[in-house]
Amino acid sequence: MAAEKEVKPHEGHKPLVMDESKQEEPKKMVKPPRSFWRRNWTTLDKRVAYIILFVHLLCIFAPFQFNWSAFRVTVALIVITGLFGMTISYHRNLAHKSFQLPKWLEYSFAYCGVHCLQGDPLDWVSTHRCHHQFVDSEKDPHSPINGFWISHMMWLFDSYTLTNKVCPKYSSDLKKIERNMFVIFTKHGKPDNVGDLEKQRFYRFIHKTYMLHHLALAIILYSIGGVPFFIWGMCVRIVAVFHSTFMVNSVCHIWGKQPWRTGDLSRNNWLVGLTSFGEGWHNNHHAFSYSARLGLEWWQLDAGWYVIKFLQVIGLATNVKLPSPTHMQSLAMDHKPKDKLF
Repeated sequence: MAAEKEVKPHEGHKPLVMDESKQEEPKKMVKPPRSFWRRNWTTLDKRVAYIILFVHLLCIFAPFQFNWSAFRVTVALIVITGLFGMTISYHRNLAHKSFQLPKWLEYSFAYCGVHCLQGDPLDWVSTHRCHHQFVDSEKDPHSPINGFWISHMMWLFDSYTLTNKVCPKYSSDLKKIERNMFVIFTKHGKPDNVGDLEKQRFYRFIHKTYMLHHLALAIILYSIGGVPFFIWGMCVRIVAVFHSTFMVNSVCHIWGKQPWRTGDLSRNNWLVGLTSFGEGWHNNHHAFSYSARLGLEWWQLDAGWYVIKFLQVIGLATNVKLPSPTHMQSLAMDHKPKDKLF
């Protein structure tokens, strides 16, 4: 069994996870800029908005298409795509390198995350790393300092602003991007903080064929269970995982507790922790962004960590990173020595 790796304070702020530029004073919320609604929406912005609106509207028919088989499929897919895909793969494995997996398992988990409709790995990871680098500042891709709904989901519909925040020094062919109907959640530029993923053919392939994978799953579900499987297995499931994920960006930067001195608005919110497989312990995460474990106390339920721990026990997860007692003590609000948690 591979040993867990305690990370020293200076090791928790490597450029890869981009966690070093914290502000000492928390920011205050301001009203969202009026220009958001008056701006010119690009073809890409409209395409993303139409897809998200379409998926939400189809959920209206869910009560009329309910059956227990469709419900069970939906729950199973929420676990597969939300827990294994979004929480374990996209966030802890790819964005923060909190642990390592064999490539066949890394790619399998990442493919589960593809079906959350939150962007391909290259796009999602680049945005998230930028969030940690500029958390709750004007350069943060999604912060409530510009309003709750901006941080929750409206940031997705402003590709130019997102590009200027995440990859302002890089540009690409705008017309080429907008012609490719299979590339959705993307920016009008080439991010420079995901070079580790861009080197891998698998992630480049997913980026170029992103929407085709959703279409394939929709066809499979419809062929097996008809309209109920499509409505529940695709639409209801996507909406549920979508909002549970983005509540971390919005709710967990407004409501909750701050046991750690992170210098930002991040909060621990137990309700979001329950709905997002442990991601709601967000102040913990911003304090120790490299940690594979987000629920640092025994009572902080963290389904993502339980899976990672199991994978470590059977030898599949290696180089599992955890905060050291020294690092925890240095960031604790009460400045009191803390017992070793691991």
